[in-house]
Amino acid sequence: MEQYIIKGGAPLKGEVTISGAKNAALGILAAAVMSDDDVLIENLPDVKDINVMLEAISEIGARVDRIDRHTVRINGRTISDISVDDEFIRRIRASYYFIGALLGKYRHARVPLPGGCNIGSRPIDQHIKGFKALGAEVRIESGSVIADAEQLRAAHIYFDVVSVGATINVMMAAVMAEGQTIIENAAKEPHIVDVANFLNSMGANIKGAGTDTIRVKGVEKLHGSEYAIIPDQIEAGTFMCMAAATRGDVVIKNVIPKHLEAITAKLLEMGNEVEEYDEAVRVIGAARQRHTDIKTLPYPGFPTDMQPQMAVALSLAEGTSMVTESIFENRFKYVDELSRMGGNIKVEGNVAVVDGIEHFSGASVSSPDLRAGAALVIAALAAEGYSTVEEIGYIQRGYENFDEKIAALGGQIRLVDSEQEAKKFRLRVVG
Repeated sequence: MEQYIIKGGAPLKGEVTISGAKNAALGILAAAVMSDDDVLIENLPDVKDINVMLEAISEIGARVDRIDRHTVRINGRTISDISVDDEFIRRIRASYYFIGALLGKYRHARVPLPGGCNIGSRPIDQHIKGFKALGAEVRIESGSVIADAEQLRAAHIYFDVVSVGATINVMMAAVMAEGQTIIENAAKEPHIVDVANFLNSMGANIKGAGTDTIRVKGVEKLHGSEYAIIPDQIEAGTFMCMAAATRGDVVIKNVIPKHLEAITAKLLEMGNEVEEYDEAVRVIGAARQRHTDIKTLPYPGFPTDMQPQMAVALSLAEGTSMVTESIFENRFKYVDELSRMGGNIKVEGNVAVVDGIEHFSGASVSSPDLRAGAALVIAALAAEGYSTVEEIGYIQRGYENFDEKIAALGGQIRLVDSEQEAKKFRLRVVG
């Protein structure tokens, strides 16, 4: 079983280039099948979730040409099956984007209920509400969502709760509906804007993405396009927290600084230095860092996907910090693993009370989910001694070349799949 072995204690220094946004790419790949022309997508992250999505697109009959690791050409003209294969798609949460894409194009979709990280309840009731408002009949049968419509007609849809997935899904379904659909209480995350921009590049008429009201004027069909995916704000934020926790000095390139403002603000409150450039940020970790409080909220608030990484950084700050999780109820599963490394965090309901410690100690820990796994790697890099991080398949779902990028910054990390390799690493690393 693959794992990371890490010798901590070295400040990370240098430059790292951020990959394309996984969450934007998943929506964009699903949307790409809605055209019968060639669609070229660039800056695609080469991670497990993306590769599973491409397999599923190929399985339903679309043509998928992998130009290189980060570029793919898709043509949906040859789609022969509007039932997505269960084997592939149960593995990732973004499976549900096929419902909106296939329903919008073919007026029918059958997609297995999604999988992904077990970080709490993520119901699809708002997706179903939106599809029904557009005129579809939706039912759940044998573990799959089945949606059918003779015709899709525009509707005025108000989401009961802000939902990224429902916003993207209903937006896709509405693109070829008759009339103008208005989606209110829409999510505003950068990847929603990216999916909307991509659909517009194919001839869709979407206005207001990035605000809480999105207007979609239906068009008859979508044409081909060439499109580059935005940088991944969560990968960028992870390396920002890594620089802070290791007291390092890291320039994080290929980012949109505005997307990182909530993270930047908290790192500054802690006493770190953050310098912003046109397409990069530099984080210099302060030797002594102050406590602060965070509360996860929909964008532009502090992202839930950055909560575990920030909690690790706060664990090494002076004083007591409060971390309030308002999005997912199971997002504190990493706390028990951090306690093995000396972390002092107490969870009370949806609030974690973080008492700062001087340093983590190396230990063997296991990733409970994608972002928690990345947080444990940060803790291991900041710890004294050796650590092993197991169940890294979660991490590989969302971070491209994670260990290689860390090693290029001076982090002592190795991907191993046997105890013999782990022993070699320990013998090789001195100090």
